[in-house]
Amino acid sequence: MAEFDTIRTAAGTRAAQIDEGLRTHMNKVYGTMSVGMVLTFLAAWAVGNNADLFNTLFTGFTRYIVMFAPLIMVFAFGAMINRLSAAGAQLFFYAFAAVMGISISYIFVIFTDFSIAQVFLTTAIAFAGLSLWGYTTKKDISGWGSFLIMGLIGLIVASIVNIFLGSPAIMFAISIIGVLIFAGLTAYDTQNIKNTYLAHARHGDSEWLGKAAIMGALSLYLDFINMFMMLLNLLGSRE
Repeated sequence: MAEFDTIRTAAGTRAAQIDEGLRTHMNKVYGTMSVGMVLTFLAAWAVGNNADLFNTLFTGFTRYIVMFAPLIMVFAFGAMINRLSAAGAQLFFYAFAAVMGISISYIFVIFTDFSIAQVFLTTAIAFAGLSLWGYTTKKDISGWGSFLIMGLIGLIVASIVNIFLGSPAIMFAISIIGVLIFAGLTAYDTQNIKNTYLAHARHGDSEWLGKAAIMGALSLYLDFINMFMMLLNLLGSRE
């Protein structure tokens, strides 16, 4: 009986440690994401409000480099993650966030500052609710992954094509579908981050968990930024 109590106490202690570790892990994910968001909007504001710099970056072939640089960096991050330390991965993420800010700086030229702030607040509220649901729900939504990724690939292809077509109707459809896709991804990615932590924590894989927090921050950051951009296209007031 005493031996059983000892085992039960040890199991309870281990479960409590994992729960505490999960809270710490999620705090790091959201904290890293938040710093990335600040860097993004500072970079976007700085470039968008500097006419000379903006015109230099968004004229001719340079604009395509600026537009596609974040996508290239995301693929590079995935390829390099196993060779990077946790600190290196975090630094790469912050650099990516700054480049993303430069890439979307045109929003401060096209849309009013008030509508940008308004849509940002709307996105933040929606993101918080979706992420909280993904974290707390007992429902396994891992099956959403394949469907959402296929939708995302289609969305990227359509967006690239529309860069050259410039169709308002296609952009409107992309924005509507995009909001739905990134809303689903917010809940899915949050649950996936939680489940990934629980799987690795049981094996004591602390080195991987440090990188996993950065990868989780990147996933949620991309969900937020893309949802914000889609909603801005739908709800934003133009200058």
